[in-house]
Parts: sequence; C-alpha cells; structure tokens
Amino acid sequence: MARDTRAQLVSAAARLLDQGGPAAVTLREVGRLAGVSHNAPYKHFADKQDLLAAIASRELTRRSAIMADAGPASPVERLRQIMRGYIAWARAKPARFKLTFGAWTRGNDELGEAAHLSRRRLIDTVAAAQAAGELPAGDPDRLAALFLALAHGAADLALSGHLSAPGKGSADPEDLLDDLIGYLRGNAAPRSGEEFANPMTAPRPA
Repeated sequence: MARDTRAQLVSAAARLLDQGGPAAVTLREVGRLAGVSHNAPYKHFADKQDLLAAIASRELTRRSAIMADAGPASPVERLRQIMRGYIAWARAKPARFKLTFGAWTRGNDELGEAAHLSRRRLIDTVAAAQAAGELPAGDPDRLAALFLALAHGAADLALSGHLSAPGKGSADPEDLLDDLIGYLRGNAAPRSGEEFANPMTAPRPA
C-alpha cells in the first residue's frame, strides 16, 4: 500500500512538473493532486528535491526498460531505436527530460542507481555495435556520450524552434541521428567480404 501511495505521489508530481516546471511541484500540491492527506508526501520524501529525484529515477528506469526491450537484431539498429526514443521523450516531456539531466545539488541513491543502469545499457549497446563491425572501434563510453550529446542538443534545438526539416538546419533531430550513424558506419572496419558503406548515399530507414 505504501509503495502504491508513493507511486501515486510521483505520478502526480510528474504531472505538475509537465504543467509548470520544478517550481510548480510542492509536496502539499502533490498530496492534493494524488488525493491523499497533505502529510502523506512527507512520509515518503524528505523534501522537494527528494521527490524530484524520484521523478527522474522513474524516467530513467523506464528508459532502461525500453532499452532492454529494443527489438531489432542488429546492434546498430537497436541503438538507433534507443536514441530515437530519447529524442521522442525529450520532445514530448521536455520538463522531465531537463530535470533528469539537470544539475543536482546532492546525491540520491535511487537516482544514482537508475542513472548507472541506463548509462550502462546504452554503453553496452554501443559496444555490441562496435563488436559487430557496425561502428568504429574506440572507447564505447565516449561514443555513447557522443550519441547522447547529439540527441540532447538536437532535441533542445528543435524545441526552441532552431531545428526542423522544413526550416533551420533542414533536418529534424532524427535526421541528424541517422546522419551520425551513417558517418560512423562509413568509418567502421568492415567484416570479411564487406565494403565500406557510403553514408551519404546509403538509404535511410523508413
């Protein structure tokens, strides 16, 4: 029952975050929106930052689950699907995305564990694509950071109106992701009997 109440509080807090950013999230308002007593949130969260960390933790846990369920057999196509999911999340829930990857003034065990798992699964997917000869060799952690940097930056530009296929940049964030994968695949060491692909002429996925 306590776990259910906590989940209800986190869901209510996330809705407030979507509507008005972190400033809109107060423990009292979260309790009211969740339909519990005004003291209930204080039984589950030490303070507002603890509650916000719970939102971020839940978001990252969901991303990890999506990564674990990524369908395509090819590692690089799994990576493409994962990063498209990041971009879609950032554009659909920008306040949650910015909260999750924003600055935190103190540590939180739950958030730290969720962040570690999410990052680890992304790095493992990159490493698998490297092992398959689909991405260049190198530090998979740095290559994962490159993909994250592109996804974050492109989504932010799109949200602020500075990136779109019919406008600035002549591309959507997903197009830039496809470009990056194409360039990297073109520089990956081909397996026996294969030739280097030309990232500028290779067809993009539908």
